[in-house]
Amino acid sequence: MNQEKRLEELKRGRLKARLTQMEAASRLELSQPYLSQLECGRRRLTARIARAMGRLYGLPNTWLPLPEELPKRRSGTRRLTRQLAALGYPGYSHLRASPPLNPAVLVLEALSQDDLDARVTRALPWVLARYPHLNWAWLLHHVKLRNLQNRLGFLASLARALAEERGDQAGSERLRDVASELEKARLAAETTLGHESMPEAEREWLRSNRSDLARRWNVLTDLAEEDPTPRKTPPGEILDRPGWAVWL
Repeated sequence: MNQEKRLEELKRGRLKARLTQMEAASRLELSQPYLSQLECGRRRLTARIARAMGRLYGLPNTWLPLPEELPKRRSGTRRLTRQLAALGYPGYSHLRASPPLNPAVLVLEALSQDDLDARVTRALPWVLARYPHLNWAWLLHHVKLRNLQNRLGFLASLARALAEERGDQAGSERLRDVASELEKARLAAETTLGHESMPEAEREWLRSNRSDLARRWNVLTDLAEEDPTPRKTPPGEILDRPGWAVWL
């Protein structure tokens, strides 16, 4: 989403919330002239103000700003679980959510981990299916810079099946297009889904027993699109089996 479209969506969000600039500025603890300058692009929109506007106007998390430069690689499962909670992932609904961020940032950060909690990995198809219209141009650009396209292509294919399961035809088609684009940049090198410390014995087993989809994307994982539709679970419970993350 370019700057002009972001500003248009910002103004539409305020109008949809039936707020004048004066009313919105008061609720946001800003001056009316300052809010006017934000809407015109004359002032930089900070992440804090963007989150406040998103809550007030009911804007989707995909509207939140994206870093202009390639984000630094950061580790830490705890931070990712709280970010998933902020995006509405039911498996971590019992956790205290962190301030929300654009789901494209979370996906890139999770994909960049060499060793990631398997429960977080299993949540990623849910994120992609929940937000199929995120800023793919930004995400694909940074994923290719880090040679992560096989991981994302595999997960986008799983997410497409989830979107179809919930009857989201538009989302399914968008995820199909993303997977097709990543197919053109598919790497021959073998990878894992955030489990680079995997023992060689487990690698050998997965090479023989992984799904056709995982083999196509050269990913060593037990996740498979053939797994049954997930059941609803109590807050905090994750399905302890190969397959989908929890879905509502």
